[in-house]
Amino acid sequence: MSAVPPPGCPAHESLYGPEFAADPAAVYRRLREAGPFAPVELAPGVRATLVVSYDAALHVLRSPETFSKDSRRWQDLADGIVPMDSPVVPMMVHRPNALLTDGEEHRRLRGAITDSLARVDPHTLRGYVESSADTLIDRFAPAGRADLLGEYAQVLPLLVFNHLFGCPTEYGLRLVEGMSGIFDGVDADKANELLSTTVADLVALKRARPGADVTSRLIAHPARLTDEELVHTLVLLMGAGTEPQQNLIANGLRLLLSDDRFAGDLSGGSLPVEDALDEVLWTDPPMANYAVHFPIHDVTYEGVRLRAGHPLVISFGAANTDPALTADQRAGNRAHLAWSAGPHTCPAVSPARLIAAVAVEKLLDRLPDVELAVPVAELVWRPGPFHRALAALPVTFPPAPAANAPAAGPAAGAHPPLLPEPASGPVAADRPRNGWARLLAWWRGE
Repeated sequence: MSAVPPPGCPAHESLYGPEFAADPAAVYRRLREAGPFAPVELAPGVRATLVVSYDAALHVLRSPETFSKDSRRWQDLADGIVPMDSPVVPMMVHRPNALLTDGEEHRRLRGAITDSLARVDPHTLRGYVESSADTLIDRFAPAGRADLLGEYAQVLPLLVFNHLFGCPTEYGLRLVEGMSGIFDGVDADKANELLSTTVADLVALKRARPGADVTSRLIAHPARLTDEELVHTLVLLMGAGTEPQQNLIANGLRLLLSDDRFAGDLSGGSLPVEDALDEVLWTDPPMANYAVHFPIHDVTYEGVRLRAGHPLVISFGAANTDPALTADQRAGNRAHLAWSAGPHTCPAVSPARLIAAVAVEKLLDRLPDVELAVPVAELVWRPGPFHRALAALPVTFPPAPAANAPAAGPAAGAHPPLLPEPASGPVAADRPRNGWARLLAWWRGE
C-alpha cells in the first residue's frame, strides 16, 4: 500500500508560484505520475493532497460520509503547523456557511441559498448584465483599446451582484477592498475583518429595510439563519460570484479571441459563446483547485492511504483533463467538474452561466472587430493555488462611439456615484499587477 509522502518530502510540488500559474497543465502531468493523489504545497509550509484523476475526484465529492468539508478537522492548523496568518487560511478556515458544513447543517444553509436564488428572475438578471455591460463598454469604446479584465470582467459581476444583494453603492469600495485581500492574501486578517463588518452592516440595513433582493430573502427564509450565518453566507455568495465569475468571462474572451476554431464564427456574426464557455470550464476552470475535503478517518483508496484531517484539494483543472477520459468533444458536454459535484455542487450554475454568456455576447456584439493586443502566449496568469486567472486581457479595436448616454435603468443604482475615467496611457501599463488591486484602483479612479 502506498501513502502520500510525509511533510518535508521534496515530492511536494508548489501550486503558488509563477511557474505553476504559467503552465499548470505541465504540473498536472507530472503529478499524475504518482497516481490519482499527489502531494502539493498550497503556500509555504501548507501541505495538502491534490486529487488529479476524474474518478477519484468524483469519489471524494460524492462520499460525504467519508470526506468532510468541515475544516475544523484540519489537523495541521489545529497543531499550529499551519499558522493562522498563512495567505490560504481565509480560503480554507471554517465558516458557518453551506460550503464548509456537512449533513443537516449543510442542507439547512444550502436550502436558504437555493430558495433565495430561485426567486431571481432570469429576464431581470439579463437586464442587469446587459445594462451594466453597456455602461462599462461605453467608457472604453471610444479609446480603441482596453484591458478587458480590469475594465470589464472584474467590474461587471460586482455591479450585477450589488443589485442582486441590494447593496448600497457606498458599500462597494469596502467590499472590493475586502475581497481583494481574501483572494490574493494581502493583509488577509484586515481584509477578512473589513469584509465581515461590511456584510454585517448590510444585514442590519436589510433587517431594518427589507427589499426585493437576495439578502432580504435570506433573512426572511424559514431556515432562520443567525446574523453570523447570514454574514458568512453572503461572503460565500459574493466571493463565488465575483472572482470565479470574472475568470469565466475573461477566460472565455481569451479563448474566443485567440483560437482559430472560433475566428470564422466571430467574423461571420454567429458567436459560439456557449461552446467557448464549455471548453473553458473543461480546460481552464475559473477555480482550478478547490473543494477542500478532510478524511474523517484514515482511508485507503486505490492503494493510497489518506490521513484523517489532512486536506484533500480537488483539482478541477487536472480532473477535467484526465487522459483516462475518452471524450474529445467538449462543446455542449457538461460532464466537467468545474461546478463541483455531489452535495456541494454549485447552487448557482444557471445564473453564473447566464451572466458570463451575456457579458461575452454583449462585448463581442458591441466591438465585433476586437483583437488581442499581444500574442496569446504573452498573456500573464496570476499566481495562486486556487484560481485560473489572467492578470490582464489587453485588446484593441476600431474606436466606437458610446451607445447610450447614462440613464436610470436596471444597473444604474449599482454604479459608484462617479465612475473614474478610463486610462489614457497604454493598456494596463501603470495599474497594479494584482487583479483585485487593479479593480480597487479602478473603483477609486486611480
